[in-house]
Amino acid sequence: MKIKFNHSKNQHSLQGPVALLPVVFDQIKLDSLIDVGCGIGTWTKAAMDLGVKDILGLDGVNVPTEQLLIPQESFLIQDLTQDWDLGRRFDMALCLEVGEHLEQQFAARLVRSLARHSDNVVFSAACPGQAGQYHVNCQWPAFWQKLFNAEGFFCEDSLRWKIWDDCRIEPWYRQNVFVAKRAPARAGREERLRPVVHPEFLYGTEYEIVRNARFSSMTAIEGGEMTVGWYLSTPLKGLRAKLAKRMRASSQA
Repeated sequence: MKIKFNHSKNQHSLQGPVALLPVVFDQIKLDSLIDVGCGIGTWTKAAMDLGVKDILGLDGVNVPTEQLLIPQESFLIQDLTQDWDLGRRFDMALCLEVGEHLEQQFAARLVRSLARHSDNVVFSAACPGQAGQYHVNCQWPAFWQKLFNAEGFFCEDSLRWKIWDDCRIEPWYRQNVFVAKRAPARAGREERLRPVVHPEFLYGTEYEIVRNARFSSMTAIEGGEMTVGWYLSTPLKGLRAKLAKRMRASSQA
């Protein structure tokens, strides 16, 4: 399945990864790392610069060699809608703001494949209403937590509170990131990850998040970037909501 995503449309900065990764590395010592949904390799490059020598960037979309920030031999194209197995494991897996680009039916496969390759996963995915390219499965963290629990992982979000006020890191990471660790005895027994919205999403920053959210969503809809299922189901849902609203109004008249 081809994911409709163009990495050249996004601004990629090393500032966020350079600020966040040392906080992660203080918790987990590692020699190897896989970055799933790596794009041009921004986070992978930052990990290399911080001393991780064994790295692999993996993405579902081809990235031209001239755009890559990591060596070509460290980049791999993989259909993320399918189960995949590289035949090896890593000390850590990153999967940041990727899950929302895969339809919900593929979510469990993504988590299962991450679990297959590492016991430590740093994960984030867009929350409901978060604007962006081809956002077809925006979920609160507890949705992903349940999938990790099914693979024997427990999840905790102390990381996002440590970086909550660090403006060097983009607000979507500060809002959505959590860590999943393999621990079958604890999986599913931990507190549910809270659905929170970062203040920068509410009041706006240089990213113009709130101001541009509606425009971005309409552009995606009009540009045919949503799934076929979305276009088939949404008008019916809207009609049902409209009829229900009118019925309530009539009953109150």
